[in-house]
Amino acid sequence: MKVTSKAIVNGAFEDQYGKRGMQFSPNGMPTYSIPFEISDVPEGTKSFAVVLEDKDAITASGFVWIHWLIGDLERTSVKENESITATDFTQGANSWASKLGNFSIEEASYYGGMAPPNCKHRYELIVYALDCKLNLASGFRFNDLHFAMQDHILATATVMGTYDV
Repeated sequence: MKVTSKAIVNGAFEDQYGKRGMQFSPNGMPTYSIPFEISDVPEGTKSFAVVLEDKDAITASGFVWIHWLIGDLERTSVKENESITATDFTQGANSWASKLGNFSIEEASYYGGMAPPNCKHRYELIVYALDCKLNLASGFRFNDLHFAMQDHILATATVMGTYDV
């Protein structure tokens, strides 16, 4: 399986997908979501789960920052800026709903764009092909997704890009 994103140019996510973009929630979270495509899907795949994470955030926040959680995606592409309008997949709460982000779970159950506070960070989009649908409720947390996927992962694919301060 393979995942690609036109949002990454020369190894970096383009400005519009983070804090240098032009679309934000009322509380200032970047919301212009990245597009991506999944190919070479394994036989038996019923849905995909997606995580966009920033492990470099540990240097500033003390934990891996989750920017986007998707469950029960049943198609192989997500369009640019689709997070806000999509109705055919479930989105979990990102780390903007943490004590550091201070957003409600409802406000943060969408794409929460890149905003590194201290240096260039690496952002990893991880796609999991699953042999079932997970049926998680909107606003699910990463640990809910993690445990629901156990024994259901057929394949994973990752693409990485950077975003600078």
